[in-house]
Amino acid sequence: MTGILAVQGAFAEHAHILDLLSENYVLIRKKQDIPQNLDRLILVGGESTVQSKLIYELDLFQILRDKISENMPVLGTCAGLILLAQEIRDQNQTCFGTLPVCVKRNAYGRQLGSFSHTGHIGEIQNFPMRFIRAPYIEKILDPEVRILNLTDQKITAVQYQNQIGIAFHPELTDDLRIHQLFLNL
Repeated sequence: MTGILAVQGAFAEHAHILDLLSENYVLIRKKQDIPQNLDRLILVGGESTVQSKLIYELDLFQILRDKISENMPVLGTCAGLILLAQEIRDQNQTCFGTLPVCVKRNAYGRQLGSFSHTGHIGEIQNFPMRFIRAPYIEKILDPEVRILNLTDQKITAVQYQNQIGIAFHPELTDDLRIHQLFLNL
């Protein structure tokens, strides 16, 4: 069963993509929403500071971090990438800290700095990427982290074990391949 963190952000858009892929999922808004058979997780785009605060306030942190640490497949998009990151530039506090990368928040500027780009994500060719107040990955902290995409010489997608962290929003396109890649982990 796939869980979608639904405390804030683009959870409905990810749910729509999973509907198109006929994947069963649950929206996670509180600890009681986490099913016993949760075997994968999507951390959605939105506002990472708000999401992090709510993860702690709603007592979701430990159970989700434990599952991620046990190598449960995770897809972190935009804010989700920030929640997974081991380091955040100019910030002492992280959330899950399970993805060995250092990210720069809002690296492409404000909402007006949002843009679209087409690129390759690992073996996926010509994927339409939507960047909205996006972060990027400044530094890889473990040689096992595989870079899946560079956009303008900036790292915008990585995979580490069963964690995929991306700076853009695949849920805002009609292309299902990133979600299919995640479901195949």
